[in-house]
Amino acid sequence: MPTRAPSADELGPAAQAGWRARWFHIIFGHDDASGRRFDVLLIAAILGSIVVAVLDTVADIHARYGAIFYALEWLFTLVFTLEYVTRIMVVDRPWRYVRSFYGVVDVLAVLPTWISLVAAGSQYLLVVRALRILRIFRILKLTRYVGEADLLWLTLIRARRKVLIFFSTILTLVLIFGALMYLIEGPQDGFTSIPTSMYWAIVTMTTVGFGDITPKTTLGKLLTSLIILIGYSIIAVPTGIFTAELAAGMRARRKFATCTQCGLVEHDGDAVYCRICGTALPAGKA
Repeated sequence: MPTRAPSADELGPAAQAGWRARWFHIIFGHDDASGRRFDVLLIAAILGSIVVAVLDTVADIHARYGAIFYALEWLFTLVFTLEYVTRIMVVDRPWRYVRSFYGVVDVLAVLPTWISLVAAGSQYLLVVRALRILRIFRILKLTRYVGEADLLWLTLIRARRKVLIFFSTILTLVLIFGALMYLIEGPQDGFTSIPTSMYWAIVTMTTVGFGDITPKTTLGKLLTSLIILIGYSIIAVPTGIFTAELAAGMRARRKFATCTQCGLVEHDGDAVYCRICGTALPAGKA
């Protein structure tokens, strides 16, 4: 499931003329004034809905402005629902958009409020509260306006095997150290089970150290010191993996076109002019 919105070429306008084609270019296009205006208004609505969702969880503010927040929430929900329905109506392949990452995000942006209508009642108060909190996931709608999001996602995809191996190694170490601490310290010192000891190992290895469970024996303290040192030594591994893949992805997006004026070779993938002297770059070299 892609993390970017399907492009105009992938979806295609529902018609070459008429209101559907016009709205397709307004909603999915970002090059003309109407498309940019639509994007700005939608971003403002997203940020406004996030502010409402966050402030509504503050008891004092909710007591004073709860009714206003409720009305605003429904206003934002109706706006996002209309936007979602319009997106489906103006594309040739609506099911492709519905299944895309941003299609799912658009549904999650409005679904909690609509579901709260049928989840009323004292026995469902916890469910309603959870649904209300889920509104903050509208922040994901903003990622479609960040061009670098695609690069970050592709970097994660390319690094997934290395990251999986890394976490598998960490899980193995946590299991081993958790079992050892369970044997060394025992239930009398708070290590009541291997899962509890594994929780302690994770907290210790990540150098968080909540202190709710601490070793009492000398051997346990020595093992704790070893885990902390291991944690410091491996904490940079996932950062290094991601950085290396990100650098490789950025290099792949470079355009290797030699400027005829100053001789500069590397340019951004979408560059038309040399970033040093402003000379037009040779076409078709990327």
